[in-house]
Amino acid sequence: MTYSFVVPFHPIQPISILIGDYCVLITSFVHLRLAIPSLDSDSYFAVPPKALSLRSYLSTFATAGLRLRVPASKLRDARLREGFLAVDWKMEGFKSKFRLATIVILSIGIGLLAVYDLLKPITNGCNMTYMYPTYIPISATESSSSSKYGLYLYHEGWKKIDFKEHLKQLNGVPVLFIPGNGGSYKQVRSIAAESDRAYQGGPPDSMLYQEASLMLEEGVDMDEKDIPKVTQYTRRLDWFAVDLEGEHSAMDGQILEEHTEYVVYAIHRILDQYKESRDAREKEGASESGSLPNNVILVGHSMGGFVARAAVVHPNLRKSSVETVVTLSTPHQSPPIALQPSLGHYYEYINQEWKKGYEAQTLSRVIVVSISGGANDYQVRSKLESVDGIVPSTHGFMISSMGMKNVWLSMEHQVILWCNQLVVQVSHTLLSLVDPETGHPISGSRKRLSILTKMLHSGSFPKQKSGLLQQHSSHLPLHKERKYAGCPSKLQWSDEGLERDLYIKTPTVTILAMDGRRRWLDIKELGSNGRNKFVLVTNLLPCYGVRLHLWPEKGTSASDLPLSKRVVEVTSKIVQIPSGPAPRQIEPGSQTEQPPPSGVFWLESKDMHGFRFLTISVAPSPTVSGRPPPAASMAVGQFFNPQEGRKQFSPHSLLLSMYSRKDIFIKEDHPIAMNITFGISLGLFPARVSLETTGCGIKNPGLPVEEAGDMDSGSLCKLRCFPPVALAWDPTAGIHIFPNLYSRMIEVDSSPALWTSAHGSEKTNVLLLVDPHCSYKTSAAVSLTAGARRFMLLYASQIIGFAFAVVFFGLMRQANAWELDLPVPSLLSAVELNLGMPIPFLVLAVSPILIALFYSCLSTSPFPAVSSFFFVSIICYLIANGIIIFLILTTQILSHVVARVHVFFKTRWKWWIGDNSNSTNFFPFKVARVINVNSSLATSLVAIALVCFVHPALGLLILLFSHALCCHHALCSFFTASSKARSEDLFGFGNNKKSFKFKNEESEEGLPVDENSSSTPDSTRSYGDTQLEIFHHRHGLLILHLLSLLMFLPSLVAWFERLSMGHNFPWLLDSILCMGVVLHGICDSKPEFNVFFQIPGMRGYEIRQGFVYLVAGFGCYLSEL
Repeated sequence: MTYSFVVPFHPIQPISILIGDYCVLITSFVHLRLAIPSLDSDSYFAVPPKALSLRSYLSTFATAGLRLRVPASKLRDARLREGFLAVDWKMEGFKSKFRLATIVILSIGIGLLAVYDLLKPITNGCNMTYMYPTYIPISATESSSSSKYGLYLYHEGWKKIDFKEHLKQLNGVPVLFIPGNGGSYKQVRSIAAESDRAYQGGPPDSMLYQEASLMLEEGVDMDEKDIPKVTQYTRRLDWFAVDLEGEHSAMDGQILEEHTEYVVYAIHRILDQYKESRDAREKEGASESGSLPNNVILVGHSMGGFVARAAVVHPNLRKSSVETVVTLSTPHQSPPIALQPSLGHYYEYINQEWKKGYEAQTLSRVIVVSISGGANDYQVRSKLESVDGIVPSTHGFMISSMGMKNVWLSMEHQVILWCNQLVVQVSHTLLSLVDPETGHPISGSRKRLSILTKMLHSGSFPKQKSGLLQQHSSHLPLHKERKYAGCPSKLQWSDEGLERDLYIKTPTVTILAMDGRRRWLDIKELGSNGRNKFVLVTNLLPCYGVRLHLWPEKGTSASDLPLSKRVVEVTSKIVQIPSGPAPRQIEPGSQTEQPPPSGVFWLESKDMHGFRFLTISVAPSPTVSGRPPPAASMAVGQFFNPQEGRKQFSPHSLLLSMYSRKDIFIKEDHPIAMNITFGISLGLFPARVSLETTGCGIKNPGLPVEEAGDMDSGSLCKLRCFPPVALAWDPTAGIHIFPNLYSRMIEVDSSPALWTSAHGSEKTNVLLLVDPHCSYKTSAAVSLTAGARRFMLLYASQIIGFAFAVVFFGLMRQANAWELDLPVPSLLSAVELNLGMPIPFLVLAVSPILIALFYSCLSTSPFPAVSSFFFVSIICYLIANGIIIFLILTTQILSHVVARVHVFFKTRWKWWIGDNSNSTNFFPFKVARVINVNSSLATSLVAIALVCFVHPALGLLILLFSHALCCHHALCSFFTASSKARSEDLFGFGNNKKSFKFKNEESEEGLPVDENSSSTPDSTRSYGDTQLEIFHHRHGLLILHLLSLLMFLPSLVAWFERLSMGHNFPWLLDSILCMGVVLHGICDSKPEFNVFFQIPGMRGYEIRQGFVYLVAGFGCYLSEL
């Protein structure tokens, strides 16, 4: 049967209509058309509620759309008419369940996909480092912190040594290694062993590739002549390591502070040890010259790098005792997961001290270099490892291992300690810091920074910005107009072959042998029609195999000409890139595959301005002794127009590529440099990029039938086309190089869609260097599992913050319902209502994002990419809802099962305490009864004592236990009182009608009244309904405080590990915060305690819990944005 309600309009009071179990609030004249079950008409009423104040009216608006009950005492009459069709209320329950199930499945699915991809083995390409370690303990002096930890000196060698004699001969450069979270002092062995080998072997041979040039403050360039060039290192590195007992410093700020204090002590102890060693040698009659070391180089891994920085600004550290800090996979900006408040506070304090130190010039001599592991480092992202905003660019930088000279690999968090390519390069870098004259690290900060830059950076790579090639980096102010150094004078070529010049008439030039010829390219003729850039890829060594010059006109090579007319050698602009092994030549004269390029040469239009010719001179094969020519030589150069090489994968095509790939065809005679734009950042959705060679101009191979029969066109083209190379640029992580790119997953360690994301991070530009003689089919397929992994790694902290907002919004619903004297909904029902469209979702999920964007417009902070920022924020909010829903369902099902079992046994068997009534006279039972009567007082005293004097998590655990007991008691009472209670009522999805008890009706016989029952005088709810509301209320608090406990759980684990080492009181910040949580849990244990704050001098106006929860939810939401 169908009914229609005609509701009179009231100018002040909203009208409430009760329909079964639901109440709809109306604020204007409405003719409602509702389809309802055929029930007794006496069950349906239209009523005006009590007069509402402005506060209550706002609360009513916040609950608009809620389907809630109205107390039966407020019911009036209603007019019912037949003949109208409208909404089926039972369908609403199905939609709610379907909405929740969809969000939970989405959240669990993304989590499982992320875990699956995280568990996949990673191929990093690192070589293992081998060593013969010996650890020599350094005796400790009397110190409060030195009793916990230890200090060791590393020695490389398989022979046994006398520790005292070895310490007596200590005379190198001190370097202190600091392990990270849960790390061991023995992790120093890889880099210390390679440092010893590097010292004995000497500096690596110069390859004459371009090196990064540094321009310091106010445009003062570092002169390369000021950098010492040595053929043998003068002083070895003495590697020390601190033993921090494997403590988890990433979990507790107090552990970080204690580690910092011990590192300060270790630095002083190391410097004192050198003095003791010299004094011991002098006592034996040895003559000593030179000064003692006065500073220590710090090398820290993971949290050890942050401890190193914290030690530099420690007030007890000797002045100028640390001037160089190198960190490996260290989070500098914030903790990887900032859960504990004191940990984040300590981070903020240390970073502020560094900023003040550089402003006051107290840290003017300190250089910091942060080396990140790239995308394969799942524990610490490159954005956290950046030192931007902490260390000025004139005193430090961050570099990814992907862009590090002679490394070019991404590696895991622990692999960075033993990856041979990286530790070898770091060892040579640190040895290069030693001044050959003094035997100590170079004192000048500019000179040290320049050495670090040249030893670690792979030259000046092109950066993609708006699709254009630019010649600068966002991290280091690289010199834009550098003076090009010529090849060393000792490398003399035979001039016999260079007389046979070749004049190139096409924009593309190809060299397939070391023929000793010089190619002339007319810049004016070949560089016309927009082809204003030149690129050359080659596997020939600069100066040894190939040389390049710019000529104002042919024949003007005399040095007495003006600067504008001289010939300029630009060979030093060749930048080294990683390359695989070159194919071996089976026999002289046999055809081989094209070798991979090992160098890239770039010329911009401004570089060629004022010059007419570009020459490429290739050395004859036997030119340079000691360096045999490669089996296969290759060089391909081209004048090209960057506009012709642009291709794009749109966001739509990338998302569809999970199921069907989109192909891009590149025809022959294309530009060498193909700029491919990915509409979605490859840091968010890594993609597998495949390049398939479809042709190379070979129609008839001219091979015998028996040889050509087994060779397809792809195999034939490998004999002609060089392997493709991809260069991807990220504003945060820098350059990523992918050699031999035929089919490979491309992933950059960017952080898109964040409030602080760099401009352009929402897209990724990939520069493909491909052979212009060949045609290709390019495809990109987004990996769903890799995308889920990147999403969870990038936005885990945002999801945690949004989870708190979701719970606060749910508690707001409960508080508003109680204030309006409506039944308190379950937290699950409240969360579902907050996800309703359109008003609740727009107000709670979308409006904070709009507020954040509006704030960005008013502030000086950069405006984030709106589309990606909005999309990712909404996804994070939905995942947070899914996590909370899953948590609610898990705890409710567990409570339901435990309560059912309890009620089952209680109603069928008598308890032992009931049969032995005299036992209640025992003292323990009296104490138990006293505690039961004053449970709130006992809980608060015990919890606050644990929070202040033991550990905050233990106090929260007591509070959580109190909530669980109350929930269990209320649920047992509900099941006992309502023998026909249904699980639908428990979870808040009941659709059937209930009978209402009025004030004059009695509660269920024989059931005690719970102390947490409603004390509202006009409450007409049954005892069972009251107990159910108590369960919903305390269960909401349980979920909120469970999240609070999880914040301190890592710190609690670290606290248990340190029980044997003594006890320290918790940090004040953590104790104050947890005391507030405990007081909130105790004071809000009864739902009628709804007034949070009474406004002084304004009678009848107060701030209630619902408003406080709303503000807290918005605060959590905005802080995570």
